[in-house]
Amino acid sequence: MDDLTYEATGETVGEAKWAALRELERRFPGLDRTGVAFQVLTEGERGLMGIGREPARVVATLGERPSGAGEQSDSPSPRPSAPRRSEAPRRAVAAPSTPQSDTAEATAVRDLVVSIASGLGLEAAVHVAESDTELTATLSGEDLGLVIGKHGKTIDALQYLVNAILTRGDDGKHVVIDAQNYRRRREQALHETATRAASDAVRLGRPVSLEPMTSVERKIVHLFLKGQGDVETSSDGREPYRFIVVAPAGASTE
Repeated sequence: MDDLTYEATGETVGEAKWAALRELERRFPGLDRTGVAFQVLTEGERGLMGIGREPARVVATLGERPSGAGEQSDSPSPRPSAPRRSEAPRRAVAAPSTPQSDTAEATAVRDLVVSIASGLGLEAAVHVAESDTELTATLSGEDLGLVIGKHGKTIDALQYLVNAILTRGDDGKHVVIDAQNYRRRREQALHETATRAASDAVRLGRPVSLEPMTSVERKIVHLFLKGQGDVETSSDGREPYRFIVVAPAGASTE
């Protein structure tokens, strides 16, 4: 592409067009916007569970070079429509210490998670460990923040999806999805938060509300504090802002 043409991306076609137009205006201050033609390459797709979304892509072309506008040899090259992950340096990732399971159920879990990761544009290895009650699929690789998501909402949604697809009644084992040791790190953080809340509830003699959590995280807190006789827990609010209330034992949480 020459400097009269620019390819841009955006959440929507409109945003992509605006980004392209701003770049052409930067190159040619005062240009006539009516002289810019747009070609929509893709309108974008939301993707699975709102992740792995493909952005909208457009190409903007200026019909003719504005009078008095010289060549801009220092203008940046058009950016690619998407980063090439293969060009990023690869880092060694320690494999999980638990043995890999090769049962039919574990293989089905591995194949499904690999397929989803590939659909998100991620190069990730999937290690599946199996116990008597559950299967744990651990992803290893780069850019796994996309799989985890904000406050773990994406990885929880992925875990729910995999269980919904693969488990059949009470016969199927529960599947846990993990990445970058997120489950253990988050569980430890939740335990620390629950401990502080319980201490504050007893010290102040009144209920203490925690921040909104997913159903998975609320279950972790409920079970952690269940064995403590000096506090009791309940859930309040509506999804997605449902939260836990920690109260002194015998006190009302209403």
